[in-house]
Amino acid sequence: MKSNKFWAAAGRVLAAATVMIIVTLMLAPGAWAANTYKILYSFTGGTDGGGSDAGLILDAAGNLYGTTSGGGAYGFGTVFQMTPNSGGTWTETVLYSFAGGSDGANPYAGVIFDDGGNLYGTTMYGGNYGYGTVYELALNSGTWTESVLYTFTGGKDGAIPGGDVILDATGNLYGETNNGGVLGRGVVFQLTPNSGGSWTERVLHSFVGGSKDGSNPRYASLIFDAAGNLYGTTADKGVRCSYGGDWGTVFELMPSQDGKWKEKLLHHFLGRKSGCRPTGTLIFDQYGSLYGVASGGYVNTGNVFKLKLGANGKWNEQVLYRFAGGDDGAYPQGGVVFDTAGNLYGTTAAGQPAGQVFELIPDSQGRWTKQVLHYFQGGTDGANPAAGVVFDTTGNLYGTTANGGSSGASIVFEISP
Repeated sequence: MKSNKFWAAAGRVLAAATVMIIVTLMLAPGAWAANTYKILYSFTGGTDGGGSDAGLILDAAGNLYGTTSGGGAYGFGTVFQMTPNSGGTWTETVLYSFAGGSDGANPYAGVIFDDGGNLYGTTMYGGNYGYGTVYELALNSGTWTESVLYTFTGGKDGAIPGGDVILDATGNLYGETNNGGVLGRGVVFQLTPNSGGSWTERVLHSFVGGSKDGSNPRYASLIFDAAGNLYGTTADKGVRCSYGGDWGTVFELMPSQDGKWKEKLLHHFLGRKSGCRPTGTLIFDQYGSLYGVASGGYVNTGNVFKLKLGANGKWNEQVLYRFAGGDDGAYPQGGVVFDTAGNLYGTTAAGQPAGQVFELIPDSQGRWTKQVLHYFQGGTDGANPAAGVVFDTTGNLYGTTANGGSSGASIVFEISP
């Protein structure tokens, strides 16, 4: 059991990181009425990578980092860096190509930095048993070297991690797997570094499904609150959606004095107006409310939701926006981010023509209005963004699409106000 002092420090570190990554610029409502869309890089699907399903992160110099689930030197995905040039162009550099064996294969999750500039991520497949890995990339003398921190066996320890990992203040890693665990429905895990350079995995929670638990957390990451509790989503096996076939929950994991973690379900998605299949990472606002996206519900096209803790200790859902399909967009998957004016930004993977980047603007009455920043046309400009967006320090938005581009193998894009 870690001390309150530790968790307070962890909360400060994570809160600062969240603010840095999400936004550092004040944007007024309506500032995006006229914006510039630019393709920074179009993947070929060859040695440079292809199929970017994950979001991006920025370093202090303004370089972008991400992953592709395919392509690379061996066809099993890459970790890449995008570097801005003086003339406004960008250069892509592959930092690592996965070989598909013990080193891992097909990273559907993005990467994160530690304080030393090392990168961490997961591969969905590969490893010693074919059920995925957690890896580290360290820069030594100009070369990035991969180390596998843990390889999943597919049993009680978990299988097929699809989301990003996160760090606490002492360097422990936390994440989720989509499968494995006691009933094969996924786990929440912790990796702790040992003095000899190895890492030890511990399962904090194994999902069992049914009405009292969720199952199969897919591509979302966990988040911490300032007290050291973990929050996340499961895409399936909560209360069944009323239109049939899909499930989902929001959960909290709390550390206890005996070192165990206790799960509390905060919300069951019920389909239709409530939504289904939350797959994006959650975020907090300054008041402690949670925000996220459900990729199904209503007419099966998804929504953006808010969960607020009531005086009775229950979390109440408010749907901020329901997507109607077509030109309005459908299937948000990558979560949302705030600017400092309180507007939300995200993507939909579908809707005419091939997905969009959107902004949600609140009014004084608590109503939210959607503004589309870019419609993807499905050709060279990109198609089907599966991840969310990130701000840089000057207010530009960056993201990826899973498809489209000059070779149909995905793109990295920028939207400037």
